Amino acid sequence: MTKDKNLITPQQFIDELRRYQKGSVSRRHFLGVTGLGLATAVLGTAVPGLRPRKAYAALAGTVNFTTWPSYFAQENIDQFAKDTGVKINIAVFGSNEEMLAKLQAGSTGWDVFVPTNYAISTYKDLDLVEELDLTKLPNYDPSTQEQRFTAEGVIDGKTYAVPKDWGTTGFVYNSKSMPQKPASWKEFWDLSMSEATGRSMVHDYQLTTIGNALKYYGYSFNSNDEKELADAEKLLIAAKPHLFGINSDYKPSLISGDAWMSVCWTGDATQLQRDMPEMLYVLAKEGGEIWSDFYAIPKGAPNIEAAYALIDFLLTPEINAKEVVAHGYPSTDSRTNKLVPKDMLDNPILYPAAEALSPLEFGAAATLTNPLRAEIMARFKSA
Repeated sequence: MTKDKNLITPQQFIDELRRYQKGSVSRRHFLGVTGLGLATAVLGTAVPGLRPRKAYAALAGTVNFTTWPSYFAQENIDQFAKDTGVKINIAVFGSNEEMLAKLQAGSTGWDVFVPTNYAISTYKDLDLVEELDLTKLPNYDPSTQEQRFTAEGVIDGKTYAVPKDWGTTGFVYNSKSMPQKPASWKEFWDLSMSEATGRSMVHDYQLTTIGNALKYYGYSFNSNDEKELADAEKLLIAAKPHLFGINSDYKPSLISGDAWMSVCWTGDATQLQRDMPEMLYVLAKEGGEIWSDFYAIPKGAPNIEAAYALIDFLLTPEINAKEVVAHGYPSTDSRTNKLVPKDMLDNPILYPAAEALSPLEFGAAATLTNPLRAEIMARFKSA
């Protein structure tokens, strides 16, 4: 009998499997070397990421992916494009209001976008988002998700979005430039108008900017009370001349030293502190926001099959772990958390103590469409 030179030994198979699981080789390489192209359906339940993606061969064109600043791992985007031949165009937005306005205007051309938990019900009510076919997302397993971060994606028993990650909204400051040690929103705003004048930034995003002005007075982050919103507006108008900028992409200004302090999201704080240990992240003692973000497909997505394929790819635990390492936002998936480096799991920016999380509030849907909040934000920006 002639020995088949194309066969690999059991040890070679194990070595290739481990290389694949670590992300050292592509799925295509693994299947080609091991000859498992026809067997992936069987192995799919045993090896995450090997579940069959029958549509891959038929995928083409472009996926238009709308997300937030500094919020993806470029290596994963490149790998998906290499594996599928699909080009990915990425558009970055700074607020859910901006995303909503674009979708309501129509003809966005988006295939995948990343809404925050409180906005999903509005998208569903306005018929702007697709109900998801979970059979096309084999790497999504609801049983491995932390439920307090995932519920808003399911409405009336139907899934309209699947979780990406979660985080908090606090503020970051440069401890070398600022000898003060602010620990509250009152101190944040007061310093913005005194020692840190011309050096502070807030988001171009009404939920967080108005919400954190409300916290100055001890009001709810989600308040829609007219008197309380009027107080928040007075603070914003008073602070406006003292601010360095109003921008949800604030990292460049902090890195350059033009800004010393800014309202900040978890992952940005993680990224900043990696390179600048003097950047300290604060969850204000009065509270603030806790949130989760999701992947969703807008109605009329022009490349819906590729949209499903991209979401499923990014939800693969091994791929998702690379996302967490790159952007610094914690995953909602227990499978992914097992693959994240221990130093990140121990990082209090990513995983704050329970007592730091307890005063935080999830955003409320009513804040997104409240016209008074929109008017206040417009007056603040134009002041």
